[in-house]
Amino acid sequence: MFFNIYRLRSSFLILATALLLFSGCNVVKKESKTPILLKTENASQSELMDEVNRFARVTSMRAKMDLKFEDNSFAQFGSKEVYRSADGEVVVQRPASIYLKVQVPVIKTDVAQMTSDGEKFRVAILQDNGNGKYKKFVMGTNNADYSKLQKDLNAAEGEMSGEVRQNINAFANLRPQHFTDAMLVRPTSGDCVYTQSSIFQVEEDETQSKKSPLRKVTRGYYLLDEFVRAENGELKIKRRFWFDRVGGIRLARQQIFDAKGEIESDITYGREGTLTETNDYARLPLQILVTRPQEKYSMRLTYQSPEAVTIGKSYPAKAFVLENSWDLEVIDLDKRLQEATAQRNLPVPTPSVSTRFQ
Repeated sequence: MFFNIYRLRSSFLILATALLLFSGCNVVKKESKTPILLKTENASQSELMDEVNRFARVTSMRAKMDLKFEDNSFAQFGSKEVYRSADGEVVVQRPASIYLKVQVPVIKTDVAQMTSDGEKFRVAILQDNGNGKYKKFVMGTNNADYSKLQKDLNAAEGEMSGEVRQNINAFANLRPQHFTDAMLVRPTSGDCVYTQSSIFQVEEDETQSKKSPLRKVTRGYYLLDEFVRAENGELKIKRRFWFDRVGGIRLARQQIFDAKGEIESDITYGREGTLTETNDYARLPLQILVTRPQEKYSMRLTYQSPEAVTIGKSYPAKAFVLENSWDLEVIDLDKRLQEATAQRNLPVPTPSVSTRFQ
């Protein structure tokens, strides 16, 4: 019996060895391309914070820019509306003031002007591709939530032509204050808590040909997260900075979060260059892409003449309070929101007995 068990075990070992040898002789090597891992540079947390503060050296700016608007309202269905480029003139000043003028290219006719003093915003719609019926002067508060008014706007849209409705839908949520933090990066603060981490992403470089080995790469980033302490002691994320680690350390992206921890602004910074005629403001982005996920739009801002940009000049406060010099119909969003809230809070009248049984 012992001999039979020994022979059975030997036979099993021989069979297993044969199967391994047979499999080894028939292994087919398959080559597959993987994204090239780009070499990364190292930096400390203090160096990353210094880079943020280098951007924050820009206290004010005046520039002419190309503006391209994208309506992402239907992004969930895989489509978006891309509008033709417009000319823009932008003036920004700390802490959060901005003036933005949008013009039709070539003929330089104003389409819209808008300002924000950091608390209130004003928007003058000067063209609507129609008979002027929808030219308005809109006023509101930066931090107010006007989503409750959207239902009323949708009801009014039924009376609009298709082209005008499309334009109003696209620009309804465009606010001047959305661009201040993109162009004037706020410095780091001693009141906040910062953490550093790293991440690698597979990316496709559209500037490379489709057959280039550098078309798809794995790029390394540092993440610098900024947290603020809430009244209950909890830490809440406020901003996240992405630093490209390839070929140096470059601020490539800034994400700003709201009180719920949702992304409020997703800002991408393009290739770097020199602004103004001096070398005092080198290695700053020549293109900025601002994406507002909650408002479902993106705006790409590109400097027309980087050397003609003015930085450091002081502007009076009245430059960021737009006046209704066109005598447009005024739409006070705060007043409308107050009226709509009061209307919804009205008590529902109790029907009389006779009414109930009729």
